[in-house]
Amino acid sequence: MKLDINEHPHRRYNILNDEWVLVSPHRTKRPWQGKQEKTAPADRPTYDAGCYLCPGNVRANGDSNPNYNTVYSFKNDFSALLTDTPSDEINEGLLRTKGDNGICKVICFSPDHSLTLPLMQVRSIEDVIGIWQKEYHELGDIEGINYVQIFENKGALMGCSNPHPHGQIWSQNSIPQEVVKKSKQQLSYWNENKRSLLGDYLKQEQQMDKRLIWQNEHFAALVPYWAVWPYEVMIIPKRHVRSIADLTEIEKTGFAKAIKIVTTKYDNLFETSFPYSAGIHQAPTDGKAHHEWHFHMVFYPPLLRSATIKKFMVGYELLANPQRDITAEQAAGTLEGLSEVHYCQRK
Repeated sequence: MKLDINEHPHRRYNILNDEWVLVSPHRTKRPWQGKQEKTAPADRPTYDAGCYLCPGNVRANGDSNPNYNTVYSFKNDFSALLTDTPSDEINEGLLRTKGDNGICKVICFSPDHSLTLPLMQVRSIEDVIGIWQKEYHELGDIEGINYVQIFENKGALMGCSNPHPHGQIWSQNSIPQEVVKKSKQQLSYWNENKRSLLGDYLKQEQQMDKRLIWQNEHFAALVPYWAVWPYEVMIIPKRHVRSIADLTEIEKTGFAKAIKIVTTKYDNLFETSFPYSAGIHQAPTDGKAHHEWHFHMVFYPPLLRSATIKKFMVGYELLANPQRDITAEQAAGTLEGLSEVHYCQRK
């Protein structure tokens, strides 16, 4: 009997972090009698007087937002990293401690409290990307800032404390562990082949056409072969681009379209404001060339079977290694077949 990846348990290798995921497609048949989440309210006002992020409102620390009418960024009032942290290292036998410092910022995507990325115009998403580029460049140029992590937590299910459309940027002295792993894998491939690891991977995905959900001239969106989350998606530039700062204007438009399409398909999947954590992985800003790096954006959504049933990372996932039930191919087929028009905007 030959292995059938649509029926039999199997492991898949992640080329970017040198780790494995267990796939158990037969488990999709099991009944669910576990926890069901509450869905997010469908309608929100365009302005909320009690929102810390709306234009003109006073934030929790007493500062006031300007009456901004486009993307707005500011230093996080409750930063996880601080600029004046001592960089001392403490070694006590097997125990090691090292101070880490950095700058954290909040990016308000829009002054309109009711919007999310899938409901925004492509032009407005381009403005968000423009701020991401600006912050990556400016923060990365600061001495001692060696990595700039751009990300968004969408929805209360992902721990988002405010529904206003926004994301964050954490820039820091140390390079995060996930980025270190991806740097190692990409550098090894680059040294051996003098080509981008993700570039070659994308070519194979285009040839196989089993996990692609959308593409245009400049970007492709797909469910990675090694995806952990049920409807995990990666957006990859077709050109070998080290960081978001290297995008041309036409590529920036293509990237904005990719983000809008992916997030719209997400919302259409269960006709709800789809929660996720998303972020950009790109070249560190430590002064090295990093020719090996191929920037990409990843989306990790927790919803599994419906708007109210999520994937829990517990038990085996915490104690052994990641596991999923729906195969990457099944998830890609579902997402590819969804409309590119948001369900709230259909006539």
